[in-house]
Amino acid sequence: EIIVYKFRSMTVTEDGATIQQAKQNDQRLTKIGGFLRRTSLDELPQFFNVLEGKMSIVGPRPHAVAHNELYRKLIKGYMLRHMAKPGITGWAQVNGWRGETDVLEKMKARIEHDLYYLKNWSIWLDLWIIFKTVWIVLKKDNAY
Repeated sequence: EIIVYKFRSMTVTEDGATIQQAKQNDQRLTKIGGFLRRTSLDELPQFFNVLEGKMSIVGPRPHAVAHNELYRKLIKGYMLRHMAKPGITGWAQVNGWRGETDVLEKMKARIEHDLYYLKNWSIWLDLWIIFKTVWIVLKKDNAY
């Protein structure tokens, strides 16, 4: 379990067993938060996580503990994604699985991509993911 640094972009909600993901037109989003999320600037503080050695630039995106507890029971191999440090960006994110996972099939696809990354890791794959991430951030796809 790690604390992931981010700029706050939404109004405060209670932490607990149920974590509601951000979604398009989310009412919890603040005005400045909308800008931070659209530009992905809310993710910048995660570089402090990288400097602390708790995250990597590339790897499976970290999930809330409540999501880990839920999806470990629903998706085979889910917990294998924890064999690598979580990343600021990942294979799933650059392949269209960034954003809300409102149905189980979306989370399954994300996990399949995370497991692919773990099985096929190379420095070249990491560099490709970083390149694609910059491109996606500039296009602002699925940022809400």
